[in-house]
Amino acid sequence: MTLPVQFAQRMRALLDVEADAFLAALEQPPRAGLRVNTLKLAPDHLLDLLPASLTPLPWCPTGFLVQGDEPLGKHPYHAAGLYYLQEPSAMAVAEALAPRPGDLVLDLAAAPGGKSTHLASLMGDEGLLVANEVETSRTRALAENLERWGVRQAVITNDDPRRLAERWGPVFDRVLVDAPCSGEGMFRKSPAALAQWSEKLVEGCSLRQRRLLDTAAELVRPGGWLAYSTCTFAPEENEAVIAAFLARHAGFELRPLTLTGAALGRPDWLPDELARPDLSHTARLWPHRVTGEGHFVALLQRAEGPKTMTPRAKVKDAPRPVRAAWRAFVQATLGMDPVKDAVLTTRGAHVYALPTKALDMERVKTVRAGLWLGTLERGRFEPSHSLALALRSTDEEGLEGWEARRLDFAPDDDRLRRYLQGHPLEEPGEAGWVLMTVSGYPIGWGRRAQGIIKNFYPKGLRWH
Repeated sequence: MTLPVQFAQRMRALLDVEADAFLAALEQPPRAGLRVNTLKLAPDHLLDLLPASLTPLPWCPTGFLVQGDEPLGKHPYHAAGLYYLQEPSAMAVAEALAPRPGDLVLDLAAAPGGKSTHLASLMGDEGLLVANEVETSRTRALAENLERWGVRQAVITNDDPRRLAERWGPVFDRVLVDAPCSGEGMFRKSPAALAQWSEKLVEGCSLRQRRLLDTAAELVRPGGWLAYSTCTFAPEENEAVIAAFLARHAGFELRPLTLTGAALGRPDWLPDELARPDLSHTARLWPHRVTGEGHFVALLQRAEGPKTMTPRAKVKDAPRPVRAAWRAFVQATLGMDPVKDAVLTTRGAHVYALPTKALDMERVKTVRAGLWLGTLERGRFEPSHSLALALRSTDEEGLEGWEARRLDFAPDDDRLRRYLQGHPLEEPGEAGWVLMTVSGYPIGWGRRAQGIIKNFYPKGLRWH
């Protein structure tokens, strides 16, 4: 790797005796990480199922370092959402924010969704997760990752953070700002980040990050928490952004982070007018100290005060024919209603189950209003891929109660490979919708007629 000369000089000046070890680490290949989806199974269970060598990560109880070069992104268990392939250091961020079940949580710059899926797991998929992404082109990946994760209590928005602050105000228990940055910490993984780096880029990112953090603060309820993270080493984008924020927001305080393996923040790298001792409460993950890329995390708490009323959704229930079609599908196919307590609503022909803590989404650009259950086609309900992946063994009787409408495969079954490629399958049995599963975990839908299962695996996800 050929590093920009100015970058290498900057890092030598900052790191001094550690500089050689740091620069040598950047010459090593990046390491892959894997995080278990605890909404679907326990980490120990995945370790028993998955033919891979995994080493636990010290800062994330559900995270592992992948040993070897197994193509885990092309394993059926990945398609079923049993794990997420994530850069190891990035798993520290959601752990630092530590949302609890029932919280109202906002991921302000959520795509592609790694940290959002982590937040949903820590929340136990209880409460409400708002995953927002400003760039429209990035919302598809965000939706696909949350869909594969099987998240129910979430909405996906595509709006400007300033508009969200004006619409909702300080109502969130926890807000995450994973800020767009110069990407220095991703040089080993991203040739694009390496090619576009410049000191001018660092300066520009710092200005945008300060504005974004100011806006995020307006969305944190009194007593709530705000996490700020980047994947860069530059103090201008890290400690300096936090120092400037604290100077403008007396109602926020830095809280110490205890992330095993992380180093303390560096207030000594800032000019005297910004340096303050509490900046050492922030955390840095360095590639020469841990097995991962570069990350910076800061955790702030807002002072207690009068709480603002949360603007709850005012949504009419879905029309009677829609609810009747859903009930007919549930009775014929599942035998139980996985969203029996949810309000159903429609957007065009799409049917959604609203989260139990749904916010008022009026005048908010919304990609998904909740769990997409399916589509009403000529009066009949057609289930979505989202619904299949959101079904869990903890739903009432569990997957064991769905035997009549389920076709289960071993991960190495050739029929499963053909299904994931989009082919129909010859399988005798009762006509109707069939839940396709791998080792008991839902992976998609088929519809059987005259012994042939028509393939409903989404075309954009099919294996080639």
